[in-house]
Amino acid sequence: MHPAQLQVLRPGLFTTVQDLGRWGFQRFGMPVGGAMDPFALRCANRLVGNADSAAALEVTVRGPELLFERGAVIAVSGGEWDISLDGVSVPGWTTVEVRPGSRVTIGERRSGARAYLAVAGGLNVPPVLGSRATHVRSRTGGLGGRVLTRGDVLNGAQPDSDAGDRIGRSVPTASRPAYSPSPTLRVVLGPQAEAFIPEALDILTQSRYVLSPQSDRMGYRLSGPSLVHAPANVGMPDVISDATPLGALQVPATHQPILLMADRQTTGGYPKLAVAISADIPLAAQLLPGDTIRFAVVGVAEAQQILREQHRLLDSVLPPVGIP
Repeated sequence: MHPAQLQVLRPGLFTTVQDLGRWGFQRFGMPVGGAMDPFALRCANRLVGNADSAAALEVTVRGPELLFERGAVIAVSGGEWDISLDGVSVPGWTTVEVRPGSRVTIGERRSGARAYLAVAGGLNVPPVLGSRATHVRSRTGGLGGRVLTRGDVLNGAQPDSDAGDRIGRSVPTASRPAYSPSPTLRVVLGPQAEAFIPEALDILTQSRYVLSPQSDRMGYRLSGPSLVHAPANVGMPDVISDATPLGALQVPATHQPILLMADRQTTGGYPKLAVAISADIPLAAQLLPGDTIRFAVVGVAEAQQILREQHRLLDSVLPPVGIP
C-alpha cells in the first residue's frame, strides 16, 4: 500500500493537523497543544494501525470534503457525524478502505464538537519541536501553522503492510466515551484551593455552568454561580504565575471559572480551584457554547485509577501498535 495523498475540496470550519501535543517546552513559553480529545485521536490511530501519537485531522463543528488522490485506509472517531464515502454513508469508529479518486465527506454534525480522521501511516507534515500538532496562535506545526484551506494537499507516511487487514474493525459503542452536552466532569483540588472561601468547592459541585461563546481551544469561559476568593484575596485575586495543567479551573476577579484546554497558555496568575481529571477531558472536548457542565470532586489516587482503567479498557479493545 502506498502513502495516502488527499486534496482539500472543502476545508470545513476549523480543520487542523493534530497529534498528542508538543511536550517538554512549556518552560520556554510553547504550549502543549495537540488534540482536544486525545482519546478519540488514539482510537482513530489504532483503528488504522498507527502509533497513538501519529498526526491526524481534527475537525471542528463543520467537516471537510476530501479527495483521496491515492488510496488509503482511514477511520473517523469523536462526536457523531454524517460520514460518507462517494456519497454512501460509512460508520464512525470503524476502519474503512478508500480507493483512489474517492471523496470522503464529514458532513452534518449530530452531536459533539470534534471528529478525528486518521489515515494509515499518519499525516506526513514536518515536525516542529518533536510534534506535528498545529498551534494557530503561534503559527507552529501542521500545515504552515494554520487551518486547512481549499486546495491544500496532504501526504501520508508509509503505512504498515497489514493496514488492509484492519478494514472493518470498530470500537464498540460501550467502549467509547459517554459524550453528552451536559456531562459531569470529575475534578481534584487545585493548587490554590485555599485562595477561595470555604464554600467555593460546594458551590462548584452543586451548580451548573454554561459554556459561553468566548470559548475556544485555549479554554472555556464558564458562566454560573460565583466562585468567590477568600477575603485576603478579594480585590487582588492574582497569584504568582505558575504552570497551567490541562483541565485547570482558574478563576479571575470576575469569579467565573475558565476551564483550560489543549492550547492553554503555559503559565497563569489566576488561582486554580480545581483541575479536571485526565480521563474526563474527552467529555469536555466535545462541548460547544450553550452546553453545560457539572463538577464532582475525587481524590488524586481515584483519578489515577480511573485513568488507568480507561487505558486498560482501550487496550483490551484496540491494543497499541506493536502489542498483540
